[in-house]
Amino acid sequence: MTGPAPIERRIVRYGDLVPCRDAFIDTRSPGSDQKENFTIIGPGVAENPNQHVHISEPHGFNIGGARQPPRCLNSQHSHETVEVFYVHSGRWRFMTGERGTDGEVFMGPGDLISIPTRLFRGFENVGEDTGFLWAVLGGDDAGHVMWAPYVFDMARDYGLVLLEDGTLVDTAKGETMPPHARPMPETTAQQVAALAQVDSAALAQCVIPAAMARPTALHADTPGVAERLLIGAAPIDWPHGFTVAEVAIAPRAAIAPHRLSVADVWFVQDGNVVVTIGDEATTCGPGDTITIPQGAPRAISNRGAAEARVVQVRGGDTLPVPEPV
Repeated sequence: MTGPAPIERRIVRYGDLVPCRDAFIDTRSPGSDQKENFTIIGPGVAENPNQHVHISEPHGFNIGGARQPPRCLNSQHSHETVEVFYVHSGRWRFMTGERGTDGEVFMGPGDLISIPTRLFRGFENVGEDTGFLWAVLGGDDAGHVMWAPYVFDMARDYGLVLLEDGTLVDTAKGETMPPHARPMPETTAQQVAALAQVDSAALAQCVIPAAMARPTALHADTPGVAERLLIGAAPIDWPHGFTVAEVAIAPRAAIAPHRLSVADVWFVQDGNVVVTIGDEATTCGPGDTITIPQGAPRAISNRGAAEARVVQVRGGDTLPVPEPV
């Protein structure tokens, strides 16, 4: 028997995503116990060593996802690297502060938020349907999560212990702490005070709404292709280690074959596109993630009757120069 075509090894299809339902210390907290966490490219920040990693190849950033039913909450936490969310589906509330009361913004499909480091943040599905967030985390090693103090209190009530190395022990399932392992020190009042405080107005400056006019990026002169640079220009112009653009492709339009010398990841938001890598081609649809090998020829076309939209994450803080094929 033959395995999947090489191009399929570069694609994580939405229908094939493998969720982890106990990835974090808040996994049994009321309101948080129904969330699904995904590590699509790279290890992410999951605390469960059994979390499935779809593509482990280092890119200089991590790609992940979160799928949550209505009224499902991700508890307040902080990261040491940048964290970007693009809303694929659903209606979401993002909130800042130790208890989630400092500031808030509401977001829907096509909206993007880049949350600065060392800032308590959480998010909740406030819509009526299950929603999916596609996420980009800075660096190959995104570090560990710093949880708000109340999260440790709830975890104890449900038999979960977070270890100093960032892994999770589930005593309710009979797991025990490894010899010589130590629990993660709980977040102190001093650590909380050292984090930034961001109100709603400041948090809104970290959001690029779906309808917001943006500068063009790499494909400005391609007929039928409209590109918006989401990260890499004001107001989100601080260093991320990657840029993010959204590309709208009209029916029967295409981006010609080209090469890039940096990591290049595509996410299909709407429609169906034909993705070509080298001499292989396949069709990808909403929710699919594609990673292109550095230097490989790549192209994308829309052979459907409706506009397609694709999000592209490219390594580096400046836009790379495409090399025609």
